[in-house]
Amino acid sequence: MLHDKSDNRCRWRAYAVQSGMGSRRGNRVLVAVFAAVVVAVGLVPTVSAAPANAADPEWNGVYTLKRFAASKTGTSLAARQPEPDFSDDYTFRSSCDGGTCVATVIDGPKPANPTLPQPPRYTWEGGSWVHRYDWEWDCWQGEGVPKVWRPATSVATYTPQGDGTLKGVWRTTIDGGPCDGTVDMNVAAYPVTPPAPGWNLS
Repeated sequence: MLHDKSDNRCRWRAYAVQSGMGSRRGNRVLVAVFAAVVVAVGLVPTVSAAPANAADPEWNGVYTLKRFAASKTGTSLAARQPEPDFSDDYTFRSSCDGGTCVATVIDGPKPANPTLPQPPRYTWEGGSWVHRYDWEWDCWQGEGVPKVWRPATSVATYTPQGDGTLKGVWRTTIDGGPCDGTVDMNVAAYPVTPPAPGWNLS
């Protein structure tokens, strides 16, 4: 949840006075409480294939998802249209039930395309987080030309790396129309540490 930065500073200042930040003991108390709050609200980015205390994979916290659109490839007209790389921050929360582990996006910018399924859900498959979905591709053919909408299927795969990031590929197959074909784009996810400005820790 977003909050006013000045209001947040006042809250922390008031809490510091009440907790006795002028003493070493007060400092230790504040640090312990702050750490507990951060962990409780899931702001510590964690991604793993097998946590030390469990057999289940996890993907939790705030991550910057980057799509390398400038170097996309494929057979579709859309793959040859120039566009810059782009990225957004998303908050993930994962859970496992009956042997199936799913990481769900619980916060982040809403897509401009209304046909994209919400919220995005990534299923753990063979060592990677995989998001499969059907939607409508809006084929752009230039200024003043009406977009042509056609069915599309996408598979985005993110594989955990040893440094805490994830890397993978986002492939879209467009069925028919002037943009018929495939679009392949490399993707990556980077943990946001510390939490981005605007997070309400109170």
